[in-house]
Amino acid sequence: MAKRDYYDILGISKGATSAEIKKAYRKKAIEYHPDKNPNNKEAEAKFKEAAEAYEVLSNADKKARYDQFGHQAFEGGGGFGGGGMNMEDIFSQFGDIFGGGFGGGFSGFGGGGQRRVKGSNLRIRVKLTLEEIANGVEKKIKVKRKVQAPGTSYKTCSTCHGSGQVTRITNTILGRMQTSAPCNVCGGAGQTIDKKPADADAQGLIVSDETVSIKIPPGVVDGMQLKVSGKGNEAPGNGIAGDIIVVIEEEQHDKLQREGDNLHYDLYISYPDAVLGTSKEIDTVTGKVRIKVEAGVQSGKILRLRGKGIPSINGYGKGDLLVHVNVWTPKTLSKQQRDFFETMQNDEHFQPKPDSSDKSFFEKVKDMFS
Repeated sequence: MAKRDYYDILGISKGATSAEIKKAYRKKAIEYHPDKNPNNKEAEAKFKEAAEAYEVLSNADKKARYDQFGHQAFEGGGGFGGGGMNMEDIFSQFGDIFGGGFGGGFSGFGGGGQRRVKGSNLRIRVKLTLEEIANGVEKKIKVKRKVQAPGTSYKTCSTCHGSGQVTRITNTILGRMQTSAPCNVCGGAGQTIDKKPADADAQGLIVSDETVSIKIPPGVVDGMQLKVSGKGNEAPGNGIAGDIIVVIEEEQHDKLQREGDNLHYDLYISYPDAVLGTSKEIDTVTGKVRIKVEAGVQSGKILRLRGKGIPSINGYGKGDLLVHVNVWTPKTLSKQQRDFFETMQNDEHFQPKPDSSDKSFFEKVKDMFS
């Protein structure tokens, strides 16, 4: 099933400010909060849907990528994207929006009051060739991530008694005020270390080498960030693992140049080939193809091979391969060759006679994209 537009989910326009986005999300969160709609699967689904929309639209970088590429900017398989959020994700990331504003009727931490700590994210760069970008690829990457050490056990925090929060009452000129905050001893997890092996850190975690499979969809662009959920550092106790942020790095091709979804190829042909016509084999991202060059072709001619470019990340088809014909003029000639061209120098067939089809390079490029 196709995903709904994030702006429609929150009931806002694309020009909404960050304050309007936050206000719209808070309204939806209150309406569909699980404490207000117990055992209501439909409300829970809408609650998660609103949180997913807010996760993207509240982040300037993610919002820009979503506006440009839509859902495809985050959905590459293997757990990419804003999707797949669970209740722990929502309450750990957006708890500040719920805090105190619901009139005390909601737990703000998924029903039990205890905050599940999320592990830190890992950030890696993945280099891709144009061929891999065009066809999509699965990469197996070795990462070092923190995992819970075998033999580690936890006990209920004696400060917050497992709630993850501490309540403080202070006297003010307005009277006694009660505030709640995450426990500073357990960090809101509700648990502290009981036992751990000697090689574990203070949180009971050790560093482990793991190989992670990353499925990258066709059409990604240099600098795009994708997310692999749950493959970052683990959190202590009953926490949830962080994510891997995958940054795409596009390797330069030796013959093809990318411009959006289109590719450009410089084809050099000899003067005789330009006069008589020829066929040439050229590289594409899906293999070599042979193209025909008509007799009398002019230098600067652009041949368009439709659908031989890069797939659109939004699924709107493929770009084209634009072949730029360059007639190579020899710099040295034999006496016989020089005599021939001197004879032809004033011949009418060698005189430039441009017509409407012989536009300048800039005119051709303008026509292509107009």
